[in-house]
Amino acid sequence: MSITSPHLGSPSNEWTDARLLYALEEVVETELNRHLKVTKDWMPHEYVPWSDGRNFPGFFEDGEAWEKGQSKVTEVGRIALVVNLLTEDNLPSYHHEIATLFGRDGAWGTWVHRWTAEEGRHGIVMRDYLLASRAVDPDKLEQFRMAHMGEGFESDNRHSMLHTVAYVAFQELATRVSHRNTGHHSGDPVCDRMLARIATDENLHMIFYRNLLKAAFEFAPDLTMQAVRDVVVDFRMPGHGMPGFERAAAQMAIGEVYNMRIHHDDVLAPVIRFLKIMEIDGLGPEGMKAQEELGLYMGGLDAEASKFDEKLAARKARMAARAGA
Repeated sequence: MSITSPHLGSPSNEWTDARLLYALEEVVETELNRHLKVTKDWMPHEYVPWSDGRNFPGFFEDGEAWEKGQSKVTEVGRIALVVNLLTEDNLPSYHHEIATLFGRDGAWGTWVHRWTAEEGRHGIVMRDYLLASRAVDPDKLEQFRMAHMGEGFESDNRHSMLHTVAYVAFQELATRVSHRNTGHHSGDPVCDRMLARIATDENLHMIFYRNLLKAAFEFAPDLTMQAVRDVVVDFRMPGHGMPGFERAAAQMAIGEVYNMRIHHDDVLAPVIRFLKIMEIDGLGPEGMKAQEELGLYMGGLDAEASKFDEKLAARKARMAARAGA
Protein backbone atom coordinates (compact mmCIF):
# COMPACT_ATOMS: atom_id res chain seq x y z
CA MET A 1 0.00 0.00 0.00
CA SER A 2 1.36 3.43 -0.87
CA ILE A 3 0.17 6.95 -1.51
CA THR A 4 1.43 9.93 -3.42
CA SER A 5 3.56 12.06 -1.16
CA PRO A 6 2.70 15.78 -1.05
CA HIS A 7 6.24 16.40 0.23
CA LEU A 8 7.95 15.01 -2.84
CA GLY A 9 6.20 17.02 -5.49
CA SER A 10 6.04 14.52 -8.33
CA PRO A 11 2.82 12.48 -8.68
CA SER A 12 4.94 9.50 -9.69
CA ASN A 13 6.67 9.44 -6.33
CA GLU A 14 4.94 7.14 -3.87
CA TRP A 15 5.88 6.07 -0.38
CA THR A 16 7.23 2.56 -0.06
CA ASP A 17 8.83 0.88 2.92
CA ALA A 18 12.28 1.50 1.45
CA ARG A 19 11.62 5.21 0.90
CA LEU A 20 10.13 5.63 4.37
CA LEU A 21 13.09 3.85 5.96
CA TYR A 22 15.40 6.31 4.24
CA ALA A 23 13.23 9.32 5.09
CA LEU A 24 13.06 8.34 8.77
CA GLU A 25 16.77 7.55 9.16
CA GLU A 26 17.63 11.00 10.53
CA VAL A 27 14.76 10.79 13.01
CA VAL A 28 15.95 7.35 14.12
CA GLU A 29 19.45 8.72 14.70
CA THR A 30 18.10 11.65 16.74
CA GLU A 31 15.89 9.38 18.83
CA LEU A 32 18.69 6.85 19.29
CA ASN A 33 21.04 9.55 20.61
CA ARG A 34 18.32 10.84 22.93
CA HIS A 35 17.62 7.32 24.17
CA LEU A 36 21.29 6.62 24.89
CA LYS A 37 21.53 9.83 26.93
CA VAL A 38 18.54 9.10 29.15
CA THR A 39 18.69 5.33 29.54
CA LYS A 40 20.67 3.80 32.38
CA ASP A 41 22.39 0.44 32.31
CA TRP A 42 21.44 -1.89 35.15
CA MET A 43 22.54 -5.27 36.41
CA PRO A 44 19.89 -8.03 36.35
CA HIS A 45 21.60 -10.01 39.11
CA GLU A 46 21.15 -7.12 41.54
CA TYR A 47 17.35 -7.57 41.46
CA VAL A 48 17.31 -11.30 42.24
CA PRO A 49 16.88 -12.65 45.83
CA TRP A 50 19.64 -15.23 45.47
CA SER A 51 19.66 -16.03 49.19
CA ASP A 52 16.13 -17.44 48.81
CA GLY A 53 17.32 -19.99 46.25
CA ARG A 54 17.84 -23.69 46.87
CA ASN A 55 18.35 -26.79 44.78
CA PHE A 56 15.57 -28.43 42.81
CA PRO A 57 15.31 -32.24 42.39
CA GLY A 58 17.43 -33.78 39.67
CA PHE A 59 21.18 -34.04 39.99
CA PHE A 60 21.20 -32.75 43.57
CA GLU A 61 20.40 -35.19 46.36
CA ASP A 62 19.20 -32.35 48.57
CA GLY A 63 16.86 -31.01 45.86
CA GLU A 64 13.47 -29.81 47.06
CA ALA A 65 10.38 -30.15 44.85
CA TRP A 66 8.46 -27.00 43.98
CA GLU A 67 5.22 -26.18 45.80
CA LYS A 68 3.01 -23.10 45.58
CA GLY A 69 3.40 -22.31 49.24
CA GLN A 70 7.14 -21.73 48.87
CA SER A 71 6.55 -18.26 47.35
CA LYS A 72 4.65 -15.22 48.57
CA VAL A 73 3.60 -14.36 44.98
CA THR A 74 -0.19 -14.24 44.48
CA GLU A 75 -2.00 -16.53 42.06
CA VAL A 76 -2.71 -13.75 39.55
CA GLY A 77 0.88 -12.60 39.95
CA ARG A 78 2.14 -16.10 39.15
CA ILE A 79 -0.03 -16.33 36.05
CA ALA A 80 1.00 -12.90 34.79
CA LEU A 81 4.67 -13.55 35.46
CA VAL A 82 4.60 -16.67 33.32
CA VAL A 83 2.81 -14.86 30.48
CA ASN A 84 5.21 -11.92 30.68
CA LEU A 85 8.31 -14.10 30.74
CA LEU A 86 7.19 -16.35 27.88
CA THR A 87 6.54 -13.19 25.89
CA GLU A 88 10.08 -11.98 26.61
CA ASP A 89 11.46 -15.43 25.71
CA ASN A 90 10.54 -14.93 22.06
CA LEU A 91 13.14 -12.17 21.72
CA PRO A 92 15.09 -14.04 18.99
CA SER A 93 11.98 -13.98 16.79
CA TYR A 94 11.28 -10.32 17.56
CA HIS A 95 14.86 -9.44 16.67
CA HIS A 96 14.56 -11.32 13.39
CA GLU A 97 11.33 -9.48 12.56
CA ILE A 98 12.62 -5.95 13.15
CA ALA A 99 16.09 -6.64 11.73
CA THR A 100 14.40 -7.83 8.54
CA LEU A 101 12.07 -4.83 8.35
CA PHE A 102 14.35 -2.07 9.66
CA GLY A 103 17.70 -3.39 8.44
CA ARG A 104 21.04 -3.82 10.20
CA ASP A 105 22.83 -0.76 8.82
CA GLY A 106 23.10 2.84 10.00
CA ALA A 107 21.01 4.24 12.83
CA TRP A 108 18.25 1.70 12.20
CA GLY A 109 20.65 -1.20 12.69
CA THR A 110 22.22 0.35 15.79
CA TRP A 111 18.77 0.73 17.32
CA VAL A 112 17.74 -2.82 16.44
CA HIS A 113 20.74 -4.27 18.24
CA ARG A 114 20.55 -1.88 21.19
CA TRP A 115 16.84 -2.62 21.69
CA THR A 116 17.52 -6.35 21.54
CA ALA A 117 20.31 -6.09 24.11
CA GLU A 118 18.14 -4.11 26.51
CA GLU A 119 15.19 -6.47 26.09
CA GLY A 120 17.48 -9.41 26.77
CA ARG A 121 17.90 -8.23 30.35
CA HIS A 122 14.19 -8.61 30.97
CA GLY A 123 14.05 -12.32 30.29
CA ILE A 124 17.26 -12.89 32.26
CA VAL A 125 16.15 -11.14 35.43
CA MET A 126 12.60 -12.49 35.34
CA ARG A 127 13.68 -16.12 35.01
CA ASP A 128 16.34 -15.76 37.67
CA TYR A 129 13.81 -14.18 40.04
CA LEU A 130 11.18 -16.84 39.37
CA LEU A 131 13.61 -19.69 40.01
CA ALA A 132 15.37 -18.19 43.02
CA SER A 133 12.10 -17.21 44.71
CA ARG A 134 10.28 -20.38 43.60
CA ALA A 135 7.39 -18.28 42.33
CA VAL A 136 6.41 -20.74 39.57
CA ASP A 137 6.71 -24.43 38.78
CA PRO A 138 10.11 -24.62 36.99
CA ASP A 139 9.24 -27.77 35.05
CA LYS A 140 6.03 -26.32 33.63
CA LEU A 141 7.77 -23.03 32.88
CA GLU A 142 10.38 -24.80 30.77
CA GLN A 143 7.75 -26.96 29.07
CA PHE A 144 5.76 -23.84 28.19
CA ARG A 145 8.90 -22.12 26.89
CA MET A 146 9.77 -25.02 24.62
CA ALA A 147 6.21 -25.27 23.30
CA HIS A 148 5.89 -21.52 22.75
CA MET A 149 9.23 -21.03 21.01
CA GLY A 150 8.85 -24.33 19.16
CA GLU A 151 5.77 -22.94 17.43
CA GLY A 152 7.74 -19.95 16.19
CA PHE A 153 6.45 -16.39 15.97
CA GLU A 154 5.25 -14.29 13.06
CA SER A 155 4.07 -10.75 13.63
CA ASP A 156 0.67 -9.70 12.32
CA ASN A 157 2.48 -6.67 10.89
CA ARG A 158 5.46 -8.34 9.24
CA HIS A 159 4.19 -7.19 5.82
CA SER A 160 4.84 -3.51 6.53
CA MET A 161 7.55 -1.47 8.21
CA LEU A 162 5.06 1.32 8.87
CA HIS A 163 2.52 -1.03 10.46
CA THR A 164 5.32 -2.42 12.62
CA VAL A 165 6.33 1.04 13.84
CA ALA A 166 2.68 1.79 14.65
CA TYR A 167 2.27 -1.54 16.44
CA VAL A 168 5.33 -1.28 18.66
CA ALA A 169 4.40 2.29 19.66
CA PHE A 170 1.34 0.78 21.34
CA GLN A 171 2.77 -2.63 22.21
CA GLU A 172 5.76 -1.31 24.17
CA LEU A 173 3.37 0.70 26.31
CA ALA A 174 1.12 -2.33 26.73
CA THR A 175 4.10 -4.36 27.91
CA ARG A 176 5.12 -1.60 30.33
CA VAL A 177 1.61 -1.51 31.80
CA SER A 178 1.42 -5.30 32.05
CA HIS A 179 4.76 -5.55 33.87
CA ARG A 180 3.96 -2.66 36.19
CA ASN A 181 0.53 -4.00 37.13
CA THR A 182 1.92 -7.50 37.60
CA GLY A 183 4.36 -6.06 40.12
CA HIS A 184 1.59 -4.21 41.94
CA HIS A 185 -0.51 -7.37 42.21
CA SER A 186 2.35 -9.81 42.87
CA GLY A 187 2.31 -9.55 46.66
CA ASP A 188 6.12 -9.43 46.72
CA PRO A 189 7.99 -6.11 47.04
CA VAL A 190 11.08 -7.71 45.45
CA CYS A 191 9.05 -8.70 42.40
CA ASP A 192 7.44 -5.26 42.26
CA ARG A 193 10.84 -3.56 42.30
CA MET A 194 12.19 -5.83 39.53
CA LEU A 195 9.20 -5.27 37.27
CA ALA A 196 9.30 -1.52 37.88
CA ARG A 197 12.86 -1.55 36.52
CA ILE A 198 11.75 -3.50 33.45
CA ALA A 199 8.79 -1.16 32.96
CA THR A 200 11.16 1.82 32.88
CA ASP A 201 12.94 0.28 29.88
CA GLU A 202 9.67 -0.48 28.14
CA ASN A 203 8.52 3.11 28.59
CA LEU A 204 11.69 4.45 26.97
CA HIS A 205 11.21 2.03 24.08
CA MET A 206 7.64 3.27 23.69
CA ILE A 207 8.83 6.89 23.56
CA PHE A 208 11.32 6.00 20.81
CA TYR A 209 8.67 4.39 18.63
CA ARG A 210 6.00 6.97 19.47
CA ASN A 211 8.29 9.76 18.30
CA LEU A 212 9.09 7.79 15.18
CA LEU A 213 5.37 7.37 14.52
CA LYS A 214 4.93 11.13 14.91
CA ALA A 215 7.54 11.70 12.21
CA ALA A 216 5.84 9.15 9.96
CA PHE A 217 2.61 11.17 10.24
CA GLU A 218 4.51 14.22 9.01
CA PHE A 219 5.94 12.38 6.00
CA ALA A 220 2.99 10.23 4.99
CA PRO A 221 -0.11 11.16 7.02
CA ASP A 222 -2.63 9.10 5.05
CA LEU A 223 -0.54 5.96 5.04
CA THR A 224 0.31 6.32 8.69
CA MET A 225 -3.30 6.90 9.67
CA GLN A 226 -4.29 3.72 7.87
CA ALA A 227 -1.51 1.81 9.59
CA VAL A 228 -2.58 3.05 13.04
CA ARG A 229 -6.21 2.18 12.28
CA ASP A 230 -5.25 -1.34 11.22
CA VAL A 231 -2.97 -1.92 14.20
CA VAL A 232 -5.41 -0.61 16.82
CA VAL A 233 -8.43 -2.48 15.45
CA ASP A 234 -6.57 -5.79 15.12
CA PHE A 235 -4.22 -5.41 18.10
CA ARG A 236 -2.95 -8.59 19.74
CA MET A 237 -0.22 -8.96 22.35
CA PRO A 238 2.87 -10.80 21.01
CA GLY A 239 2.36 -13.68 23.46
CA HIS A 240 -1.05 -14.64 22.07
CA GLY A 241 0.24 -17.95 20.71
CA MET A 242 1.59 -19.34 23.97
CA PRO A 243 -0.02 -22.39 25.65
CA GLY A 244 -3.11 -21.48 27.66
CA PHE A 245 -2.93 -17.80 26.72
CA GLU A 246 -6.68 -17.19 26.50
CA ARG A 247 -7.33 -18.57 29.98
CA ALA A 248 -4.36 -16.70 31.42
CA ALA A 249 -5.49 -13.48 29.73
CA ALA A 250 -8.97 -13.89 31.25
CA GLN A 251 -7.48 -14.36 34.73
CA MET A 252 -5.23 -11.34 34.23
CA ALA A 253 -8.27 -9.32 33.14
CA ILE A 254 -10.24 -10.25 36.26
CA GLY A 255 -7.15 -9.63 38.39
CA GLU A 256 -6.84 -6.14 36.84
CA VAL A 257 -3.39 -6.75 35.47
CA TYR A 258 -4.50 -6.20 31.88
CA ASN A 259 -8.04 -5.90 30.53
CA MET A 260 -10.15 -3.90 28.09
CA ARG A 261 -10.39 -0.88 30.36
CA ILE A 262 -6.65 -0.81 30.92
CA HIS A 263 -6.01 -1.37 27.20
CA HIS A 264 -8.25 1.56 26.27
CA ASP A 265 -7.33 4.02 29.03
CA ASP A 266 -3.66 3.26 29.65
CA VAL A 267 -2.37 2.06 26.27
CA LEU A 268 -4.35 3.16 23.21
CA ALA A 269 -5.75 6.49 24.40
CA PRO A 270 -2.47 7.97 25.71
CA VAL A 271 -0.61 7.44 22.43
CA ILE A 272 -3.53 8.65 20.32
CA ARG A 273 -3.93 11.69 22.56
CA PHE A 274 -0.22 12.54 22.69
CA LEU A 275 0.13 12.43 18.91
CA LYS A 276 -3.22 14.24 18.47
CA ILE A 277 -4.14 11.61 15.90
CA MET A 278 -7.82 12.43 15.92
CA GLU A 279 -7.05 16.11 15.30
CA ILE A 280 -4.87 15.64 12.22
CA ASP A 281 -6.39 17.42 9.22
CA GLY A 282 -5.51 17.76 5.55
CA LEU A 283 -5.90 14.02 5.00
CA GLY A 284 -6.92 12.43 1.74
CA PRO A 285 -10.05 10.27 1.39
CA GLU A 286 -8.37 7.08 2.63
CA GLY A 287 -6.74 8.84 5.55
CA MET A 288 -10.01 10.49 6.59
CA LYS A 289 -11.81 7.16 6.38
CA ALA A 290 -9.15 5.51 8.56
CA GLN A 291 -9.33 8.35 11.10
CA GLU A 292 -13.10 8.05 11.31
CA GLU A 293 -12.94 4.27 11.69
CA LEU A 294 -10.32 4.65 14.41
CA GLY A 295 -12.58 7.02 16.31
CA LEU A 296 -15.54 4.68 15.98
CA TYR A 297 -13.47 1.74 17.18
CA MET A 298 -12.21 3.63 20.23
CA GLY A 299 -15.77 4.60 21.10
CA GLY A 300 -16.92 1.01 20.77
CA LEU A 301 -14.02 -0.28 22.83
CA ASP A 302 -14.79 2.24 25.57
CA ALA A 303 -18.40 1.03 25.65
CA GLU A 304 -17.29 -2.61 25.84
CA ALA A 305 -14.82 -1.73 28.58
CA SER A 306 -17.64 -0.10 30.56
CA LYS A 307 -19.64 -3.33 30.35
CA PHE A 308 -16.60 -5.24 31.58
CA ASP A 309 -16.18 -2.75 34.44
CA GLU A 310 -19.77 -3.40 35.52
CA LYS A 311 -19.30 -7.17 35.48
CA LEU A 312 -16.06 -6.88 37.41
CA ALA A 313 -17.66 -4.64 40.03
CA ALA A 314 -20.56 -7.09 40.40
CA ARG A 315 -18.11 -9.96 40.82
CA LYS A 316 -16.23 -8.07 43.52
CA ALA A 317 -19.50 -7.35 45.32
CA ARG A 318 -20.47 -11.04 45.26
CA MET A 319 -17.07 -12.08 46.61
CA ALA A 320 -17.24 -9.46 49.35
CA ALA A 321 -20.73 -10.65 50.32
CA ARG A 322 -19.54 -14.25 50.53
CA ALA A 323 -16.53 -13.25 52.61
CA GLY A 324 -18.77 -11.34 55.02
CA ALA A 325 -21.38 -14.07 55.34
